[in-house]
Amino acid sequence: MTNDQYSFENPVTRYDSIAPPEQRQPEPGLDRDLKPRADHGEDSYRGAGRLTGRRALITGGDSGIGAATAIAFAREGADVAISYLPDEEPDAERIIALIEQAGRKALALPGDLKDAAYCRSLVERTVEAFGGLDILVNNGGKQVSQDSILDISDEQFDETLTTNVYAMFWITKAAVAQMPPGSTIINTTSIQAYQPSPTLIDYATTKAAINNFSKGLAQQLAPRGIRVNAVAPGPIWTPLQPSYGQPMEKLTQFGQDTPLGRAGQPAELAPAYVFLASGESSYVSGETLGVTGGKPTP
Repeated sequence: MTNDQYSFENPVTRYDSIAPPEQRQPEPGLDRDLKPRADHGEDSYRGAGRLTGRRALITGGDSGIGAATAIAFAREGADVAISYLPDEEPDAERIIALIEQAGRKALALPGDLKDAAYCRSLVERTVEAFGGLDILVNNGGKQVSQDSILDISDEQFDETLTTNVYAMFWITKAAVAQMPPGSTIINTTSIQAYQPSPTLIDYATTKAAINNFSKGLAQQLAPRGIRVNAVAPGPIWTPLQPSYGQPMEKLTQFGQDTPLGRAGQPAELAPAYVFLASGESSYVSGETLGVTGGKPTP
């Protein structure tokens, strides 16, 4: 366990190298039932006013990377809306409470990212609740491992692309129409965009698309003063992994093949999103920031 994100520690031993027990959860998975529990920075993230007065929408904000980002944004001074599947309500309630404990407004937006109308409504409802929107984090995603392309059904392929790519398009299009100059869009891609696992063909395809979408949109929106960037996580311990995101034989050794020798924790991703959302990154757009435990990206 770490003191806070500013503490100077050996990154190899900052967190234990976990060896998760065999476990399965039905999709989408709950952080509440994750063994061991992930660290979202609940007890460690220390804000410094870097996002004071900002208004953020984060998809997949109930657990994992989205939850850590929501906590960090709130402690940096932003009001935060989170979207999540209705089945994830137990996790979402905890994150909403932590946002409010930070003294910020919180907005819970349950629904399914495969629904275009719901995606567009996320922006409308956030603007109505907060008086505007100037940070968008497209983070919600679907990942289901399959040993062979022959095992990937048309339904799974369609749901993965719709959740990971179409939803990003729908939400971003609605958000751009509302965002003032100085706004930022941050999309979650993955090490899978560069080093695709043979068991994650459909998921890795979406992450490469997200990377390309982010770089193209960054050029288009730059004259409007809206920056677009992406974060590429490596193996991060979240409910996505035991809810069929990894084969069981890989789950128990998750993240141990990184140069740092361990899986990352969601709390280690939050500072990357804060940096890209804050004015400190004012000259950064079209960038993909890798947080991969040392796994190289181009």
